[in-house]
Amino acid sequence: MKVSLESVVVVSRDQMASDIAGETVILGLTAGRYYGLDPVGARVWQIIQTPRAVADVRRTIVSEYDVEPERCEADLLALLQKMADAGLVEVRGAGAP
Repeated sequence: MKVSLESVVVVSRDQMASDIAGETVILGLTAGRYYGLDPVGARVWQIIQTPRAVADVRRTIVSEYDVEPERCEADLLALLQKMADAGLVEVRGAGAP
């Protein structure tokens, strides 16, 4: 499923994650691969521990970091799409719990 601002995302059950010095390391259990997130990516990961609309995640990141909303949106959509493609997050339609 393609990630959009209207999508609701949440971390998948098929992963294990650990915080290491402000960064997050994720083991995708399905593929058996490790993934690393920088501090901003780690913050996104924290936010989506419960189902959240991508637009809400963007608002939070823009309020917490010095980033233009358009740049944040493009980077966030790309990150979440990569996570979805790797099976690290579930993508649900707009308004889904």
